[in-house]
Amino acid sequence: MVNVVNEFPHDSQAFTEGLLYAGNDTLFESTGDYGKSSVRKVALRTGKVEELKKMDDSLFGEGLTLLGKRCLGTFNHEMNDGWGLATDGRVLFGSDGSSTLYQLDPQTFKAVSKQVVYYKGQQVYNLNELEYINGEIWANIYQSDCIARISPKDGFLGWILLQNLRKELVEAGNRGIDVLNGIAWDGEQNRIFVTGKLWPKLYEVKVSPIKEPIEEWVIEQLCLR
Repeated sequence: MVNVVNEFPHDSQAFTEGLLYAGNDTLFESTGDYGKSSVRKVALRTGKVEELKKMDDSLFGEGLTLLGKRCLGTFNHEMNDGWGLATDGRVLFGSDGSSTLYQLDPQTFKAVSKQVVYYKGQQVYNLNELEYINGEIWANIYQSDCIARISPKDGFLGWILLQNLRKELVEAGNRGIDVLNGIAWDGEQNRIFVTGKLWPKLYEVKVSPIKEPIEEWVIEQLCLR
């Protein structure tokens, strides 16, 4: 079950690719699209962009994470195409839009292990933006309103369904919004933030177990298309 705790302003021109919480109600966000890609420092409560580093027009920004004092972005190497990036403080986790979750050495950026993510025997493709939360990897599934919870050790754990967020935005007249993408975790206050590409809002959400299991056809329709 997902409950919205708070809503904050978000730049509706930001094609969000990566999102992270940096403390003191500050977010770092990477945006994509050729000619518009950037890394920005954002005030959580106002959505104001306090600092912005524009990328070269030839680059398409993707995910990012914070390891120590280093802000790292995805890149092309052993992954087919860098989409998402997260860290547990020791290793990096990367995605490339496939069903593979990579563990990367933060010094050499070499893949030290690869894990194909399955849900009941079916590969979970389109792993996108990543966040490390309490021993789990949370992954946006591209072109869906779903977040997959993945154990770096044991594989798939479950789903978080957020279709109501986009539905409410569209019903409020926000016709130009794109997909859900962007997860940030405040480990000190146990806060989870989510947003999407071109969304005018960023949400603080609380996730709790549901009482009744979700029917399989719902998962297949929403998350495994």
